Amino acid sequence: MEAKKVLFINQEIIPYVPESEMSHLGRLIPQVIQDKGYEIRTFMPKWGNINERRGQLHEVIRLSRMMLIIDETDHPLIIKVASIPSTRIQVYFIDNEDYFTKRLMAFDENGKEYDDNGERAVFFARGVLETVKKLRWIPDVIHCQGWMCSIIPLYIKTAYQDEPSFANTKVVTSLFSEELHDSLGANFRQSIAFRNVTPEILDKYGSDFGFMELEKLAIDYSDGVVNAGKNVNPELIKYAEEKGLPVMTNPADDEVCQVYDDFYDKVIEGK
Repeated sequence: MEAKKVLFINQEIIPYVPESEMSHLGRLIPQVIQDKGYEIRTFMPKWGNINERRGQLHEVIRLSRMMLIIDETDHPLIIKVASIPSTRIQVYFIDNEDYFTKRLMAFDENGKEYDDNGERAVFFARGVLETVKKLRWIPDVIHCQGWMCSIIPLYIKTAYQDEPSFANTKVVTSLFSEELHDSLGANFRQSIAFRNVTPEILDKYGSDFGFMELEKLAIDYSDGVVNAGKNVNPELIKYAEEKGLPVMTNPADDEVCQVYDDFYDKVIEGK
């Protein structure tokens, strides 16, 4: 039997960023699922606080230098790769000088949220999906972890729905305790436009598009949801349940392998 394939798209993974609920699971889940016999690929942003020399990142020339047009501006896509020490996990990093190279995660050095976080998430989403196409790799499940990944379910089910790499892919979204507090910026509506995705697709979520709207957007285009944090906003869990989606609470570390294996099967089978 051919091995099932899972694409992990993570906002954070240790050891590249400090340990948190999200970065811990970003490392743990791909590892145990790979050990279970799945074929995996793993992506994350190349945040500015990642030490490339220490992490042994290097650019993948054959995958890099594509130009992504966001809000009528060209942005070069840079792909870097590294292997997590003492594992068989290879991580692809999405990089761009404007959005990632010289900048931290959601907040700048003064603790202020970047006013173009929404644009950064759009670039990351499109960068990952274009790179997977180049890899000619067809995942059965795409598992998104973190707000930076929340636009990906929308694009998979709309703009990329006819692409061979994603036509039959199921999407799982993990919800965490971490939240953004500001809106995603004045240019977000225009930035999200791509192929058949237009700014009007956001109209039903309200004019001030912030974290809650972003996560509801992710849920609306997902096939399964994981309650992955200790204090996830209960409104989001209720929203997913009311849509009839399978919702799983993240298990203890020693149960992760079997529980996620079963959950992926459930999502793939549409039960």
